[in-house]
Amino acid sequence: MFYKLIIVTTLFCLSCIASNDIKDLDSFKASFSQLITSSSQNKIEYKGEVFIKKSGKILWKYKTPVVKNVYINDNFAIVDEPELEQAIFTQLESEINIIKLLNNSKKVNDNSYITKIEDVDYLIKTSKNDDKINYIKYKDKLENDVEIKFSNVVQNGEISDEIFKFVVPENYDVIRK
Repeated sequence: MFYKLIIVTTLFCLSCIASNDIKDLDSFKASFSQLITSSSQNKIEYKGEVFIKKSGKILWKYKTPVVKNVYINDNFAIVDEPELEQAIFTQLESEINIIKLLNNSKKVNDNSYITKIEDVDYLIKTSKNDDKINYIKYKDKLENDVEIKFSNVVQNGEISDEIFKFVVPENYDVIRK
């Protein structure tokens, strides 16, 4: 469930980067707070940082409530779980198609956009002042409400490709799915 949520959220973030109404972005990095509310009103909040490049490289660095790093490169993902000393390597079902995402994003008003990916509707909000992405909201396929708020946003800033490289520590277990 957690991994599917990460993949779907990543697809959505890439649609935000690819959207032609939100300035042509080559990169996006920010701190984030992700609140997930289940249909029974149970809540969990994740916090961390995200780094995305239009080339398809993505890194979600979760800092709380657990440390976890999710590396995505096109149709391949690695979930690094330092506390469990394990890395999960996963081939994604489909490659992230930025062109499709670009065509799906629609401007609703001055600072709101919507898109639909795999039957999930997403709302994105940008700052009125500078078009920086600051909010994403959607209901996932399990009926969870998901809200992601971004802060310290840097759009089109330099992000080194080195940050997207993961080297498996010797003491890790490797799981391939």
